Amino acid sequence: MRTLAVVTVTTDHPIDGGEAPLGSDWADQVRELARQRDAVILAHNYQLPEIQEVAHHVGDSLGLSRVAAEAEASTIVFCGVHFMAETAKILSYDKTVLIPDARAGCSLAESINADQLRAWKAEHPGAVVVSYVNTTAEVKAETDICCTSSNAVEVVQSIPEGTAVLFCPDQFLGAHVQRETGRENMHIWLGECHVHAGINGADLKARVAEDPDAELFIHPECGCATSALYLVGAGVVPETRTRILSTSGMVAAAERTTAKKVLVATETGMLHQLTKANPLVLFEAVNRAAVCKYMKMITPAKLMRSLREGVDVVDVPVDIADRARQSVERMIAIGTPSPR
Repeated sequence: MRTLAVVTVTTDHPIDGGEAPLGSDWADQVRELARQRDAVILAHNYQLPEIQEVAHHVGDSLGLSRVAAEAEASTIVFCGVHFMAETAKILSYDKTVLIPDARAGCSLAESINADQLRAWKAEHPGAVVVSYVNTTAEVKAETDICCTSSNAVEVVQSIPEGTAVLFCPDQFLGAHVQRETGRENMHIWLGECHVHAGINGADLKARVAEDPDAELFIHPECGCATSALYLVGAGVVPETRTRILSTSGMVAAAERTTAKKVLVATETGMLHQLTKANPLVLFEAVNRAAVCKYMKMITPAKLMRSLREGVDVVDVPVDIADRARQSVERMIAIGTPSPR
């Protein structure tokens, strides 16, 4: 469970129940409310298409972290899950950070807490802790350097080869990094995102059988990432048509591809940005049920309410934020793909 002692969320309204229907001009209303509040709206690639379309910036965790760090607006409205809004607060502590629904959590972030990380560190004195950005602020405060899927390999490569690495919390991303770096002194926490873990090798093999000429875009958090490499080795799919990519990497690859169809192994919200990047290509989910209920909790009505009423406020204790900021800033400094 997310450690509520670390995160203060000010909720001045009930967040359960139905939502009133919105008019066709809701996007204009949102932008006007943002202007009045001096707010910038950030949205992750997994958000609802309507949210992505109205946001000022859309991207992955690394790209949005950079935007948050450089934001000039006095308020940041983060349409994503809670750890992302925390990260924005850590990087722009003088700003007001809002999340349209404070309940939007993350199963991966909940798979490790600060006490567990401290105990793990005690078992491996001298090791460098690399934490995926999908973690709570308290875990980031116990971390040496954070990473995202787009720079995890580069982050681990930046650590001297003779130094042990504790990589948490995603086991699938950790396995991908270990394959890419050949790092033998790397210990991997056995956490996972329930959505990505659910995209398994059987799903991938079945979809490849249905569309043998399609390209494959696979997020390294997915449970099928290892299966994809097996399928390549077995000759079921050509290596040139199989790509293991971060979400920002998927967008860049989508812009360049000449394939007629691409099978995508990640949360289904990603299909919106990929289709925008290349409307001539048919992008289909490897697993159509790979939907993050937490990402989809941010709705147009909740975004409007957040801007209108100034809720829900995300805060992080200053001592936690100061320690966590160091690990996040080190992440931002390594690997510099341009955010969308």
